[in-house]
Amino acid sequence: MSVQEIEQAIPHRPPMRLLDEIVSRDESQIVCRKTFSPDEFFVQGHFPDTPIVPGVIQCECCLQAGAVLLQQSLDATPGTVPVATRMDGVKFKRMVKPGDTVEIHVTLNEKVSNAFFLTGKMLLDGKVAMRLDFACSVTSVAGSDGEGGST
Repeated sequence: MSVQEIEQAIPHRPPMRLLDEIVSRDESQIVCRKTFSPDEFFVQGHFPDTPIVPGVIQCECCLQAGAVLLQQSLDATPGTVPVATRMDGVKFKRMVKPGDTVEIHVTLNEKVSNAFFLTGKMLLDGKVAMRLDFACSVTSVAGSDGEGGST
């Protein structure tokens, strides 16, 4: 999937669009890829002598991949977006550095009403660098009050 197709699926734009490509996708799973550049705004002051990709950015990669995955379900309801409502069991196992290319895997575990429960993991060189469980709720973009999490 091209960058244009990703940007049709989610509202994120540079510098906050954190997906470079969609490798594969079906109804319950998605695999994405991201290469972190040394020029990314979030690594420039994050351990300047030994820059690493912040954990919150790694989580956001999974949330964005989840939003692309869920967009298939939301196409029937125009004007809605998934918004993160919870993150649980976040674990960081390997440092991700500028220049690294990661694979982002997200699986939809369950849907209850307008809530979606997912698991995300980021692989670096085929090994788990981070993982998390997260939830998203569907909300309308029209009349948004600015509350809620990020996707």
